Formats: sequence, C-alpha cells, structure tokens
Amino acid sequence: MKFKLFFTVLACFTLFHCGKNPETSLQYLNGYWEIKEVTLADGSKREYTFSNTIDFIELNDSLVGFRKKLTPTLEGTFKTSGDAENIKAIIQHDSLILEYTTPFSNWKETVLKATEDKLLIVNAQKDLYLYSRYEPLERID
Repeated sequence: MKFKLFFTVLACFTLFHCGKNPETSLQYLNGYWEIKEVTLADGSKREYTFSNTIDFIELNDSLVGFRKKLTPTLEGTFKTSGDAENIKAIIQHDSLILEYTTPFSNWKETVLKATEDKLLIVNAQKDLYLYSRYEPLERID
C-alpha cells in the first residue's frame, strides 16, 4: 500500500512540476486559503466541507513573510490569536519550498501547485494538503 501511495505522490509531483517554473507559483501564494482535503501518506483522506479557520499567507518581495490562522466572523472580519508562523520561500531543485519557523518548531513543505484558486502542498511525511481560495460567507440581512 505504501509503495503504491509513494508512486501516486511521485506522479502528482512530476505532473505538476514537469516543464513548469516554480517561481510562477509565488504570485498566487499570498492571500486567504481554506483547507479542502488532506490525503495522508497511508492513503486515507479527510475532506473538509466546512472549516472554522482559514490560513492567511503573506510573503514580501524578498520571499519572507508569515502564515496565520484566522477565524472568519459573520460581520466579514477575522479573529486571530495573533500567533504567526514565519515563512521563507526558496526555489530549490526546480521546486518551491516553504520553510516555516516558530519558537517551538521548524519544518518544510513543498508547493506542488499554486494557481489563482488552488494550492497543493506536500509535507515531509508525504501528506498532501489541498486548499482553495477562501470566499467570504455571504451575509443575510
């Protein structure tokens, strides 16, 4: 089973990276992202039809920035704990790597695909995270 999953992840990585410049993904990273699906390395999936938090990513021109967890409110604003993960984006071996640091941990993730409305990331444990661009809830007055 793990052998099959390894080749699936490898095929996704190859499909999304062959002939593509990872620098083009950088233009799409900034903004609000909502988790839609996680596929764990063992092949199990978890779909998120609703998530009470979203990720806000902001990178500056020098490719450093942060990621914060936000909770949308019905008023169209966001609540946050104020905690943020520092991010540094690096182009390495034709891949876009995100290096995260907090006071408690450091880790890396690889951006497999980033478009205007989709973000696919894989972590060191080979878990795949699929995000879509966050769309605010419509207010009903």
